[in-house]
Amino acid sequence: MECISVFDMLKIGIGPSSSHTLGPWRAAERWISELKANSTFSKVETIQVDLYGSLSLTGKGHATDYAVMLGLTGADPETLPIETIETTIADIKATQKIHFNNEKILDFTPETNIVFNKKFLPFHSNGITFSAIINSKKAKSTFYSIGGGFVVKEERKNAKKNFEIKCSFPYPIDKGTELLKFCKDLNKPISEVVLENEKSIRTEEEIDYELKRIWDTMLECMYTGCHTEGHLPGGLNVRRRAFDMHKRLQGSSPYSNPVEWIYSIRNTEVKFRQILKWVSCFALAVNEVNAALGRVVTAPTNGSAGVIPSVLMYYLVIENHDGNFEDIKKFLLVAGEIGSIFKKGATISAAMGGCQAEIGVSSAMAAGALTELLGGSPEQVLVAAEIAMEHHLGLTCDPIGGLVQIPCIERNAMGAIKAINAAELALDTDPNNVKVPLDKVVNTMWETAKDMNSKYKETSEGGLAVGVNMSDC
Repeated sequence: MECISVFDMLKIGIGPSSSHTLGPWRAAERWISELKANSTFSKVETIQVDLYGSLSLTGKGHATDYAVMLGLTGADPETLPIETIETTIADIKATQKIHFNNEKILDFTPETNIVFNKKFLPFHSNGITFSAIINSKKAKSTFYSIGGGFVVKEERKNAKKNFEIKCSFPYPIDKGTELLKFCKDLNKPISEVVLENEKSIRTEEEIDYELKRIWDTMLECMYTGCHTEGHLPGGLNVRRRAFDMHKRLQGSSPYSNPVEWIYSIRNTEVKFRQILKWVSCFALAVNEVNAALGRVVTAPTNGSAGVIPSVLMYYLVIENHDGNFEDIKKFLLVAGEIGSIFKKGATISAAMGGCQAEIGVSSAMAAGALTELLGGSPEQVLVAAEIAMEHHLGLTCDPIGGLVQIPCIERNAMGAIKAINAAELALDTDPNNVKVPLDKVVNTMWETAKDMNSKYKETSEGGLAVGVNMSDC
């Protein structure tokens, strides 16, 4: 078995898409590393990038060209100041030159050096080829962005089963049944089994530090989205809604930072309708930040980044006012493990499986994690994950204009609400009476993905993407 860490499922990056933005960005970094390893970087004379399949069809709307250029400059998506993105891209376009890995200046005209090829490569629908002229000869390297920021090379045989991560966990898990067996044998909840695996490759101090960094990024993202007014970029003229929703919900409670903000929300009205609105507001806030090339956490993707933080926020501000970092830690550990089961057994790429692979998986991750925090058994955690995915099966990916806005932003709110409902249903369920185990729904999701028409897999060639005219927006 190959292992996937929680920190592979929950990555900090820049929006709007993990497969179409973060993946190509990381692929550019990988290519530069290859050139360095081969001692050919200094000999590069010119470079070209070819995008294929879904990366080409929806690349403009997903800022794939921006990601490629930023990756080629050597910028890090985890630390690059967001406000410098437009300036950097504008400079490349104006000068028609790129500062390759921030080391050497090369001629580079985005309109001709980045080629959008509509054809699909056979290995995966998200193909990207980097070419360089070295000593008057062309050298090529092809990568595939397979969802969630994961990048693999062409020579690997099975896209669904390939991961960058190479490690050996003491409790290797590919399926839900294996996870439950370890929980039973060790007499531990899911979060503690996952923690034991993580401790085999990191110290607990490092784990806590990284989990806190992930939560801080999520919280900052929600805070930013709730306090940013205006319209989203891209041409659809979509108005940010989280700002207005938050203003109406928050009232006049004073605060000056994200932590004080949490405490102020706890003091607001929490009737059923307000709970629905708060959860939706948190989810919308994250994905509005994502759509505006902001910094988010893939959970498991950028397009579904709003579900997990909004459900965790629900627990902290509504369900348990005494919630602390230990609760956050447990939630993220469980969520990450459930996501890895889906990745190993199916896919988290909308270009491979439609939106069921993004919103569906994120809803399952959040549902399972919330169930453990609410006192559910390991069996009930997996029941919750199964329920959440079962009711996302067949969900298509059909973004209007190739932008991660309509219907993507609202889908995060819907996925979050479904996750909470799935958790409550699971807590009232006897696992011995469950007819559809998690592993069956994982397999069903993958079979559904393979049966789904390609135009519903992040191509903007079907569904709402063609049923709604952009001019109507």
